[in-house]
Amino acid sequence: MTARVEREFDVIVIGAGAVGENVADRVVQGGLTAVIIEAELVGGECSYWACMPSKALLRPGTALHGAQTVPGAEEAVTRTLDASAVLKRRDYFTSNWQDDGQVKWLEDTGIELIRGRGRLTGPRAVEVAGRDGVSYQLSARHAVVLSTGSAPTAPPVDGLAGLGYWTTREATSARSVPRSLAVLGGGVAGTELAQAFARLGSAVTLVARGGLLSMYPKDAADLVLAGLRADGVDVRLNTGTERVTRSGGGYFTVDLADGDSITAERLLVATGRHPALDGLGLETVGLGSTDGKVPPLRTDTTGLVEGIIEGADAVGDAGGGTGTDDGGGWLYAVGDAAGRVMLTHQGKYSARATGDAIAARAKGELKGTPEPWSRFAQTANEHAVPNVVFTDPELASVGRSVKQAQTDGYSVSSVELPISVAGSSLHSEHYEGWAQLVVDEDRKVLLGATFAGPDVAELLHAATIAVVGEVPLDRLWHAVPSYPTVSEVWLRLLEEYGL
Repeated sequence: MTARVEREFDVIVIGAGAVGENVADRVVQGGLTAVIIEAELVGGECSYWACMPSKALLRPGTALHGAQTVPGAEEAVTRTLDASAVLKRRDYFTSNWQDDGQVKWLEDTGIELIRGRGRLTGPRAVEVAGRDGVSYQLSARHAVVLSTGSAPTAPPVDGLAGLGYWTTREATSARSVPRSLAVLGGGVAGTELAQAFARLGSAVTLVARGGLLSMYPKDAADLVLAGLRADGVDVRLNTGTERVTRSGGGYFTVDLADGDSITAERLLVATGRHPALDGLGLETVGLGSTDGKVPPLRTDTTGLVEGIIEGADAVGDAGGGTGTDDGGGWLYAVGDAAGRVMLTHQGKYSARATGDAIAARAKGELKGTPEPWSRFAQTANEHAVPNVVFTDPELASVGRSVKQAQTDGYSVSSVELPISVAGSSLHSEHYEGWAQLVVDEDRKVLLGATFAGPDVAELLHAATIAVVGEVPLDRLWHAVPSYPTVSEVWLRLLEEYGL
């Protein structure tokens, strides 16, 4: 007979990734008790299979290439990357896929951990099938928080299912470098990993059904495309994939819509992600559907899930209530699980706001909807999301693109320039970069910015501050960039604008 344990906490958090950890930390700081439930490793996707290992794979190649572009350093560089050393360094940054340090942090912070799979069984009720064989029946006094992350989305390609292809997890945790690699997907993950493995010695072919990094301005994405091709990546853009097969020897064959085919030792499918909501019991609170599919969650600015039906214990009509009144609001979703902005840093930002809001509501200090830009509101998710593509050259952006700003009803203009200043010339020979500012013409403030080029990620936070702070351009003019740095491009952009 399975042992059964009943427990009560102020807050139950399902998912112990970086986002869930931040929520739990904030509610504990607010004086509440918290338990966090995790089926895999404490620290989640970012720590072991995404942000940290992928950047650890990319950085050595960027450092080597940087040295090779500066006379004096170039002559001293005589070797290619040591793949085994790169993988060893990657292992260090993942703590060899051991979560002891993260578990110690939970203990020191006062957050209880239950290892197992959690699912809702009704309002404020969670059942955990513990890895220790115990069935935990948990109840929450104030909130249940879903921070279950996201899962890879497989494209509907004939023959793909069940072939043992790589997702980003297998790629970032690879124990060796394949002789050849085919990558399906021209987004951030596919582009970064294509370059990483090319620089580690793989013959890489990348196939994208559209353009490369098509969510960014084409001038910026084209610099990244040139960088991939300079590293020997065979990039096939605007090319569909018809079918995938695998030979008895284990090699993959990818048949393309243009009649060509690619054969590779490994296949990486990086065609997007979706919120990991399956199996969470959402139907018990009226958020399921009769066909078994979990619809996207609707959340307010604090992460509170809308559409909850109090007392529901079967599939129902999620339109029956908002769940946003202070008496009924108890289920929250943050990070990738909320399906809004799938970036670790933005998920942690949302988690901090959510945790603070839960604690404030529990104390009666927060009623209704918080003011925009308050500590309880995730306002930046709508206006100022920073994002970096860690390729070489890098691509960094924040806020709205021109198209997004126009769609949102702004009177918008933009200014674009190559990055060609004293700092870029000193940085490396033949430095190539591009920068853009998106301006709200009514208020004369920045709505967005994009930079492409070596090391431009370090330009991004200044742009983020300008967008969040709605700094008037005539005041921004007085933010004098140090000479000679790449940041001098800010001065050139403002001059080009007319200041």
